[in-house]
Amino acid sequence: MNPAFVTVALIALMLPVAGLASPREELLSQYAAAAKAASPGFSGFSASRGEKLHFATFHSGKPDTPSCTSCHGNDPRRAGRTTTGKPIDAVAISVTPTRYSDPAKVEKWFKRNCNDVLGRECTALEKGDWLSYMISQ
Repeated sequence: MNPAFVTVALIALMLPVAGLASPREELLSQYAAAAKAASPGFSGFSASRGEKLHFATFHSGKPDTPSCTSCHGNDPRRAGRTTTGKPIDAVAISVTPTRYSDPAKVEKWFKRNCNDVLGRECTALEKGDWLSYMISQ
């Protein structure tokens, strides 16, 4: 068999694989690029940092939502409740596998929730860490 043909065939087989990244992987890739741009020493996301962020208490956001757990609860695998009592599906991927599959929704909720809890938008590092934690749950 012609070696050039084999090489071209192998490259052709590999091309579709590159386009198969899930929306979550795409989001993490975008957050990683932004985190690297903000801090050249960025070395990857950490589920451990994401867990700390999830449980941390902040005083710069809304008084009734000082942490992610205010609405999402202490166990990401359980449903949460908004401050008005509306149920929120579990944020853990293991329980709600379709979560974080729509980048526009993810950004909408990060913007709203980060402003409510932190009093500002989350950084790309915070988003990537928190998402990594939820993917690990």
